[in-house]
Amino acid sequence: MARTDPRRRRSRRRVLAWVAGVLVLALAGGGVAAYETGRLDQWLGDDVAPIVAPVPGFTAPTAPTPRPVARPAQSGRPSAVAVRRGLAAALVDPHLADLRAVVAPLHGRPVLDLGHGSSTPASTLKLLTSAAALEALGPDHTFATRVVKDGRKRIVLVGGGDPFLASKQPADGPARHDASLQTLARLTARELRARGDRSVRLAYDASLFTGPRVDPHWPKTYIPDVVTPITALWADQGSDPDGEGRVPDPPATAAQLFATYLEKEGVKVEPKIVPTKAPGGTREIARVTSRPVSDIVERVLQVSDNEAAEVLAHQVGLAVEGDGSFDGGVRGVTKVLSGLGIDLRDARIQDGSGLSRHDRLDADTLVQVLQLASSPDHPELRSVITGLPVAAYDGSLGYRFDDSPGRGLVRAKTGTLTGTSALAGITTDARGRVLVFAFVSNHVKYAETLDTRAALDRLASALATCRC
Repeated sequence: MARTDPRRRRSRRRVLAWVAGVLVLALAGGGVAAYETGRLDQWLGDDVAPIVAPVPGFTAPTAPTPRPVARPAQSGRPSAVAVRRGLAAALVDPHLADLRAVVAPLHGRPVLDLGHGSSTPASTLKLLTSAAALEALGPDHTFATRVVKDGRKRIVLVGGGDPFLASKQPADGPARHDASLQTLARLTARELRARGDRSVRLAYDASLFTGPRVDPHWPKTYIPDVVTPITALWADQGSDPDGEGRVPDPPATAAQLFATYLEKEGVKVEPKIVPTKAPGGTREIARVTSRPVSDIVERVLQVSDNEAAEVLAHQVGLAVEGDGSFDGGVRGVTKVLSGLGIDLRDARIQDGSGLSRHDRLDADTLVQVLQLASSPDHPELRSVITGLPVAAYDGSLGYRFDDSPGRGLVRAKTGTLTGTSALAGITTDARGRVLVFAFVSNHVKYAETLDTRAALDRLASALATCRC
């Protein structure tokens, strides 16, 4: 028998391998096409035969319900006797002057109600402002700082009441929420260059907020050491770009910073920058947008931000009363919370931050707001709870509750003015029940301020360890 040439055998194998590969690819492609077009279902039918035929008469046992990873929180109303017993030792602290104390379950009437009447709430008042802002504006609402065209050669920087408008873009580069004058200048310059404008006149509009920039119920010493004059346009909350302290005219300083950034982007700005009110219907050139209200609320509560709280109150006044002023903000916050069922009959609110010593609030009102924000019926208010600082961990509680059983278990808003110390928040007791509380101590001696604050921390920690 003649022997086949080895080279011809190798060539034949290569051809067969090539043909087999083509067939595999064709079948795979056809299968994918059949799957995507639905033909595969038609070929196979809706009822695919089981891999193993069931055994006649056999019934599989029902799978057991898995146990939860954590035990569910205790239901039912905590014992008023147990709460009072758990707080007994902490309540006799002599530094708790004129104490108003309210403790309640997550939903329902208080189980402890000590003291009487309204008190100066200090910064715990920010709970009311925050809840009203979330309800009136919505947690996803944002504020825009814009640049509009006003005539052939003039542009106007328009403040939108962004409490956290920054001067510079974040150091780590563009961010999701980069609301800065530097970024706004870059966007504006790009648009101007595209239209052939290399030189402009600049004006600024801070007219969104009206009335005085300083609450008349604040001590005069608050400006500029404690708080910035409240306006709809500023950068870095009116802090001085050349050093410490605050600037006397935040809108003018913001406009000057914006002009500086425009110059760096190659757009010449005429030296005279003036205030104005942008006419309606003008064409927008560029804008930057704030963080959502939910994020702003969390920041306000975390660090007890006075300026941002006042801006939120002004925005509520605009939305509800058409009045972006201190007075409009108070009326707006009051109307929104009253509409939510919060009892404000004995309240006297003068601002949005709690800086006024003329503010008066019942501790039970603070508990009502916290209960409302915890309710599944009001998910839009949840940032009031998530924004509360955690004991010994962050925000205004980051340096408190050291070596305390309340570490990590208490979340609360702080409040401190000369003569006043307050704490309002939530905790989980030793049985897993969530408790809501408000402790307000007025007429505190200045020398005993830190002692009173520590006494309030012990009260909250006693709740966290209570078997209520």
